[in-house]
Amino acid sequence: MKKLSILSIIALLLTIGTYAQKTGDVLMTINNKPVYAKEFKRVYTKNLDLVQDETQKSVEGYLDLFIEYKLKVAEAYAQKLNENEAYVYDFGKYEEQLSRNYIYDTKLTDDLIKEAYNRGLEEIEASHILVMCNWDAFAQDTLVAYNKVKALRDRALKGEDFNVLAKKNSEEPGANEREGKLGYFSAFNMVYPFETEAYKTPVGGISNIVRTQFGYHIIKVTDRRLKFPPITVSHIMISTSKDTTTKAKERINEIYGLLKQGESFEELAKKYSDDKATGINGGTMKPFTKGQLKAPPFEEAAYALKNTGEISNPVQTRFGWHIIRLEKINEIPSFEESQVDLEMRIKDSERLKIVTSAVNDKIKKKYGFEGYDYLPFFEKFVSDSILKRNWKFTSLRKEDNKPLFKIGSQTYFYNELAEYLFERQTKVRPYQQKRSLIQSLYDEFETEKVKTYFKRKLEEENDEYAGIIQEYRDGLLIFEVMAENVWNKAKNDTLRLQQFYNNSKENYKSNQQLNGAIFSSSQKEILTQVNELLASGKNPEEIKKQLNTTDKIQVLVTEGFFDLDNNQLPPNFELKEGISKIYETGSSFSLVKVNFVAPPRVRELDEVKGRVISDFQNTIEKEWVQSLKTKYTVEVNQKTLKKLKKELGS
Repeated sequence: MKKLSILSIIALLLTIGTYAQKTGDVLMTINNKPVYAKEFKRVYTKNLDLVQDETQKSVEGYLDLFIEYKLKVAEAYAQKLNENEAYVYDFGKYEEQLSRNYIYDTKLTDDLIKEAYNRGLEEIEASHILVMCNWDAFAQDTLVAYNKVKALRDRALKGEDFNVLAKKNSEEPGANEREGKLGYFSAFNMVYPFETEAYKTPVGGISNIVRTQFGYHIIKVTDRRLKFPPITVSHIMISTSKDTTTKAKERINEIYGLLKQGESFEELAKKYSDDKATGINGGTMKPFTKGQLKAPPFEEAAYALKNTGEISNPVQTRFGWHIIRLEKINEIPSFEESQVDLEMRIKDSERLKIVTSAVNDKIKKKYGFEGYDYLPFFEKFVSDSILKRNWKFTSLRKEDNKPLFKIGSQTYFYNELAEYLFERQTKVRPYQQKRSLIQSLYDEFETEKVKTYFKRKLEEENDEYAGIIQEYRDGLLIFEVMAENVWNKAKNDTLRLQQFYNNSKENYKSNQQLNGAIFSSSQKEILTQVNELLASGKNPEEIKKQLNTTDKIQVLVTEGFFDLDNNQLPPNFELKEGISKIYETGSSFSLVKVNFVAPPRVRELDEVKGRVISDFQNTIEKEWVQSLKTKYTVEVNQKTLKKLKKELGS
């Protein structure tokens, strides 16, 4: 089934990309369109390690893969998939992200990273009072709000109880109950201007008035503390659902009892944890800090552990029941270790506006920018109905369509801004003033077009960027063309899928399985008792009740069907019906009661549908690629190929 991300698909398809080179030796033509040797050389050297088939690691072997890739790209363009709305959106989003790496003001970004790191070392506890004020309010309304918050600040400075003032006067929803209290926060938890003012204010102090998109604030800082260090824990999880909550709690308590009796945490996690990603490693999780997991009960229980090896009581979260063991209290990451993550967070936060503004100015300076006075015309041309988001745009007269601004060799005109105003009016936040709305949308339009010009020039001027962006462009097209011609057909053509399954049933046999019960204990003599009880006719549930108590779990029992590679079965398990011998594995012992052995059988289509669809997709793809080889004429320049083979040594 198609479960791979776009980036995974690109990787599987060898992430073959192209530079926009215009010159060089022609390696081949596809319907007379040249493909250059330089392009092949770049992707060959880059992707050779990804090739699994040794026969395809030679230049000629890899050339076959390269040709198939180029044929798929050619077909994507032939089907005009590059015009699909989803493709245009996804590519534009990636292009925006990639170009940031070439656009940003490095020094300014570095300063913001250092600031965020230093702030993130501590947490601030604060309360605030908010007087709401629309961010584009009329001057008289702004003045009223400002004077109100100033008066409240003066009262707080004179000694009035800040939280009482907040309860009675703050316009933040819920302020009456919370009395303005925000709890502890750190970098990136609050809007940037608010965060900045809070960090500038000493403990016990009242901040200056700060303006945000919500209105005017004053802040009282009541505490500053070092941020909690990241910790590493291991856990055993038993997942829950509506019909298994009771059984999950019972099982986690059984496991907890075994831990108290000295059984290995790692072995129990490997055998019984439903978090398979961590269970395979004995339950160990990646380091995290408080608030990162979005699972407060788990985090509180984890941070309550003080000593390495200490184990929590069973704790319930929305995922299930957990037992947590503290492995390590880690050091706070250094600046160097945090730098990449902080840079990404800055680029996804409102701090980006600071960088964007600086970058916009930098691009204007590099390519030359000339702007013209547009506002008087548009204040008359655009009616007040734009504030209600229903302004009707009529074409400008030819004599009114004047230059709006010029960046490099590109000039934009009034009609382009008018169309932008019309399209964007329904997508912006509410405005009170027409002038503010027009200015804001003009700023958006200018920034967008300046960046577009820069990206166009960047692809022309920077080979590295051109190569990466073309690689992603073609990778997305490959994804689209494969979905259209392979994946969707395999899923939707149920008749052919059934025929494919009928013709290859032998490929979908089940493994041999056993039906029975697995008994585990840290004491060999307990399993000796289990053996005797089984021989006397007791069933697993009766044995569990006889040997276990609320205070002491002596044996853990799992019943059902088991593949022979199930990790609960002891190593070197000898499969036969009846009661097995007692196996020793590390510090634990196992015994298996085999009721019967289920032989391999052909699974029904519904049981293996995902696998059948995947195999069917491979068949469809082979047929489709063969049709492309018939549709397109590929001619390889043998002289250039020979030269490449000599140069690349294969």
